[in-house]
Amino acid sequence: MGRPARVTVVVASRDRRHDLERSLPRHEGPVILLDNGSTDGSAAAVRRRFPRVEVVELGRNLGAPARNLGVRLAGTPYVAFADDDSWWAAGALERAADVLDAHPRLAVLAGRVLVGPQERSDPVCADMAASPLGREPDLPGPSVLGFLACGAVVRREAYLAAGGFDGVVFFFGEEERLALDLAAAGWGLAYVEDVVAHHHPSPSRDPRGRQVLAARNAVLTAVLRRPWPVVARTASAAARGGPAGRRGLWEAVPRLPAALAGRRRLPPQVEAARRSLEAPGGGHGSAGQAAAETVNE
Repeated sequence: MGRPARVTVVVASRDRRHDLERSLPRHEGPVILLDNGSTDGSAAAVRRRFPRVEVVELGRNLGAPARNLGVRLAGTPYVAFADDDSWWAAGALERAADVLDAHPRLAVLAGRVLVGPQERSDPVCADMAASPLGREPDLPGPSVLGFLACGAVVRREAYLAAGGFDGVVFFFGEEERLALDLAAAGWGLAYVEDVVAHHHPSPSRDPRGRQVLAARNAVLTAVLRRPWPVVARTASAAARGGPAGRRGLWEAVPRLPAALAGRRRLPPQVEAARRSLEAPGGGHGSAGQAAAETVNE
C-alpha cells in the first residue's frame, strides 16, 4: 500500500478549457479544480476526460479567493497551487512535502518557476533567491515576503488561519497581502530553488488588463496593510503610470470601503522587513508585487 498523499493540487480556472486539457494530465496526486463560472464547457470536459479530478463549479467568478474553498476541501496537510496553464515538475511535490515536514514554521514554500518551452527562470525567482531578508536558521531557504501563486506550496492550517486570498484584491498580485499576514502571525516564507513548477502562459492573457489590475491591487494592498505615507506613494505612482496606472487607480476607488474595513497595520518588524525590500538594491519590493509587474504571471 502506497504512502498517503501529503499534497493536494488546487487549480482555479475560468474559460480555459484547452489550457486545462494540457496541464491537468501532468499533475501528481489529488487535484481539485475550482471552476470560476466558465462558459466554455470546462467543467464537463474535465469530468469526462479526467475523472480523478474533483471539479467544483462555483457558478460565478470568485477570482483568487476561489482557491480558499479548494484548500478547505483538501484532505492533505499541504496544498500546491497551479494555474490552468501551469504544472509541477515530476517529484516536486514530494520534495516540497519533505521540506515542509522538516520545517514546521514554514507556511509558504516558494518554488522556482520555469516559463515557456524555453524553460527560462521567471525573473521573480532571482529576486527571491537574492532576498535581502537573509535566511533564518529554521527555514530551508531565503526568507521572502511574497510569492508566485502558481509556484507555491502552502501549509493548509497556516493558510486558512490567515484567511487565504481575499475578495478586495480579488485577482492578480493577491499573494502579497497573504504573505504579509502570515509573517505577521509568526510564520515563515522561504524560497526553495529545487522545487520546480512549469508555467506556459496562455495566449488568451490580456497584458494591458493585467497592468491595470497591477496598479489597482498595489493601491488596495497598501490600504489594507501599509502606513498612510506608503499608501500615498503607491497611489501617486499609479497616477504617474500612464493610462493603465490611472485606470487602475480609478478602479480601486469602489473597492476602497472594503479595503478600509479590512485595514490592519503590520507589526513593526514586518513593516520594517517590507520596507527593506523597497530600498535600493532590494529587488522588486516583493515577489507578489513583482509578479504583478510582469505579463507572464
